[in-house]
Amino acid sequence: MRHQNKGRELGRERSQRKALFRTMLGSLIMREKIETTEAKAKELKGKIDRLINKTKKGKDPAKKLAVIRDLKKYIPAMAMKKLTGEFLDKFEKRSSGYTRIIKLAPRKSDSARIAIIEFVY
Repeated sequence: MRHQNKGRELGRERSQRKALFRTMLGSLIMREKIETTEAKAKELKGKIDRLINKTKKGKDPAKKLAVIRDLKKYIPAMAMKKLTGEFLDKFEKRSSGYTRIIKLAPRKSDSARIAIIEFVY
């Protein structure tokens, strides 16, 4: 039983799931819009919102190094550079809800529910 276990397993082991979300977070930050399954998009939404909030808190120079060190665990280097740069200025007025999920028609090959996850500015 999965009592008090949060998050979706997505049919993967822990290390595979961690690698999957690391690449998906990086792709979402770099491309600002990706198409994936609905379950992955819903799981990714919470992760990217927490990541942006954490980065916004580390804007002052005293906390910036600690935030950058912490971000290395979650996203690739190119995405981290973009996220800590001018990209973060687009979210100054928002306190949460940085992404939206748009549901699409099911995939023809396996009828998986497909969705687009994108940033809201």
